[in-house]
Amino acid sequence: MVGVACGASPLPFNTIGFVLAPLKEEYGWSFAQTSLSMSIYGITAALLAPYFGSLADRHGVRKVALLSTLAFGLIFAALGATPASIFAFYFLWFLIGLVGIGSTPVTFSRAINMWFYKNRGLALGILLLGTSFAALVVPRVAVWAIDQWGWRGLYPTIALFPLLLSLPVAYLLFREPRPEEMPAGISVGGNLTGVTLSEAVRDRRFWTIWLSIALVALAYGGAHIHMPEIIKQHGMGTAEGASIMGMIGLALMAGRIITGWLLDRIWAPIVCLPILLIPAVACWWLMGTSTDVQTIYIAAFMLGFAAGAESDLIAYLASRYFGMASYGKIYGMLYMPFGLASAISPVLYGRVRDVTGSYDQMLYASMFLFAAGAVLLITLGRYPTFGAKEENA
Repeated sequence: MVGVACGASPLPFNTIGFVLAPLKEEYGWSFAQTSLSMSIYGITAALLAPYFGSLADRHGVRKVALLSTLAFGLIFAALGATPASIFAFYFLWFLIGLVGIGSTPVTFSRAINMWFYKNRGLALGILLLGTSFAALVVPRVAVWAIDQWGWRGLYPTIALFPLLLSLPVAYLLFREPRPEEMPAGISVGGNLTGVTLSEAVRDRRFWTIWLSIALVALAYGGAHIHMPEIIKQHGMGTAEGASIMGMIGLALMAGRIITGWLLDRIWAPIVCLPILLIPAVACWWLMGTSTDVQTIYIAAFMLGFAAGAESDLIAYLASRYFGMASYGKIYGMLYMPFGLASAISPVLYGRVRDVTGSYDQMLYASMFLFAAGAVLLITLGRYPTFGAKEENA
């Protein structure tokens, strides 16, 4: 949980919204230009997710997570020294995508899935609380750092989280279970059960999950990053923006724990159908300029709750529909649409804002993206069982 909280998944997305305006003021970069850095980072990380998953399958998650966390923290701190060239800014974000994906749930969730089976959903929800804690803490620290040292001080300050907190904790405490420690249900004769990546990609359910993840991430990714600017259009200031981001953090926390607990008891698509339909209402409330403060908080909570559910779902569905034998590779492939869509979404939101002066058109489209992502999951069918083929092999 600490590793996820301080990794390359939540920290970039919880800080970039607070430097959009300062970078525009200092360098004249538009919101879309600055948001493109998230696309470069996200696309790079997403494309490398299957490779890092393969490394975790082959060498274990400990080595991959430790090295990736160290490299991510150092490069994230270097963003504070960004020169006037936007291409240098982009290059640093490319490097973060190149090395940082191993500090995300791509690696950490593999270990959780190997330690837990009967209460796997809840365990994954607790793991992913890390991103919720980041959403609660990081925006406030970011605002404080900007007040103290300007936007350049934000990055080395936030980099202390992976370097001084996550890295020591992971070094001392993080490991996969030994064969005799694995729970019944994920291995036969000491061998992990499940399908190979090549078998998974020939399965209709794989691409159904892939598309659902992409649609929901496309709707939510930009809304999260641009939330400080979205609420400014409703007359709120920077301090209220940090509070709203904190509210999203609480919603992510609730979404992960509640959804994880339900996944252990109810078929996953039924759990997520209402959860992914609710944020469509939130997008409607966030449109315009006159929504009251209380409604904005409720809308932020609804969006965050759905995002928390989706993060649980990726890891849970990967393990339940395809097993653990090639989990890292398969999860990496399913993380790819999440990363790609989350990378593209901020640019779309930024472009709509630059062209129209508001986010309304993108929020309107996101209503339908959330709904489509929810409905797709209903077609998955029952969970498969594994064991016979692997035991005979």
